[in-house]
Amino acid sequence: MPGRPLWQVAGKREPSQEAEAQHWIETVLGERFPQGVLYEDVLRDGVILCRLMNRLSPGIISRINTSGGDYKMMDNISQFQQACIKYGVADVDLFQTTDLWDRKNIALVTQTIFAVGRATYRHPEWKGPYLGPRPSEENRREFSDEQLRAGENIIGLQAGTNRGATQSGQSFGATRKILLGK
Repeated sequence: MPGRPLWQVAGKREPSQEAEAQHWIETVLGERFPQGVLYEDVLRDGVILCRLMNRLSPGIISRINTSGGDYKMMDNISQFQQACIKYGVADVDLFQTTDLWDRKNIALVTQTIFAVGRATYRHPEWKGPYLGPRPSEENRREFSDEQLRAGENIIGLQAGTNRGATQSGQSFGATRKILLGK
């Protein structure tokens, strides 16, 4: 998209993902978001996010601020982020408090919710719904020295065949003109 700043492209919102995240949160909590209130406005004070984490891992957030000034509500978001890390979400998957509070990057907030949903797969005690694809698991293999040496003699053919691999017939660009006698 020429002419658009990179931050706008990176922060592009996907209504279908937001709806999927909202549905998952509603299913986990057992209650619907208030009618007529925007997705980001419901999440903005952090109360729903903290309740979500307490449902996934009871007691992970000890106190949720339901009243008070902006500082208390921003503290909820911070507690949610700390709970995410304790739950196993990588810190690179977390949004910044200002992304939600100032509504700067709601797409990143949704990505964090998906990261929390993926983390539930790694918690066998969680019997509720999941969000997003199951994360891959390590599939470690052990090879003997003999097997490793045998692999050194094999030419990889992922790109096709190596039969008749010559440079004949290749012509890149203009040919060089050689003028004799000048």
